[in-house]
Amino acid sequence: MSLRNKKLLLLFSPALIVLVIDQITKQLVYNNPGLQRVNLIDGWLALNFTKNPGMAMGMDFLPTIGISIVAIIATIGIVTYILYTLESANFAYLLCMGLIIGGALGNITDRFIMGIIGGYGGVLEGHVVDFIHFNLTIGDWAVFPYIFNVADIAISTAIITMLVFHKRILPVEEERATEDKFEEGKAESTATDLNSPTVDTDSNDEIK
Repeated sequence: MSLRNKKLLLLFSPALIVLVIDQITKQLVYNNPGLQRVNLIDGWLALNFTKNPGMAMGMDFLPTIGISIVAIIATIGIVTYILYTLESANFAYLLCMGLIIGGALGNITDRFIMGIIGGYGGVLEGHVVDFIHFNLTIGDWAVFPYIFNVADIAISTAIITMLVFHKRILPVEEERATEDKFEEGKAESTATDLNSPTVDTDSNDEIK
């Protein structure tokens, strides 16, 4: 297997795994009322089924169809950029981006099908299924008031990892190109110095 194919496999394998796990868990919760309100760790972790028509963290500045279109365009853009930088990408970067793609596809799948399944809309009108809830509170303050899903976990994990280890993970194509140009310039400067004529000081003295 060529290096390029190995990189593509490393990119799309985690994406597929995240997509499958995300959809299985969502359908389990959606189709089983007994799983829609469950305290897993009292005061810490619960399953609270909800349908999110907007974006992450409850943002809904666009209608559901508009958000769906933006999500699809953004995902296509991400995949295009990854393929463009594939040659300089390392395995850690591809793994992280695979998680992001899988998470994006998981939530986009909800937008395609959940409106039809739930009978409240058509294609791209579906609401994203969320059900994981860290319900820890300190006094009256909810530490993390948002409910999320497996796709969100994959995206957040990848982004945090790349932020923390960005110097080791992110592609360095531009930096390498700059270094190559600098080395090229140095080589040309050296060659010019070697080829430039030298002044014979003895001859000049004799002429005088």
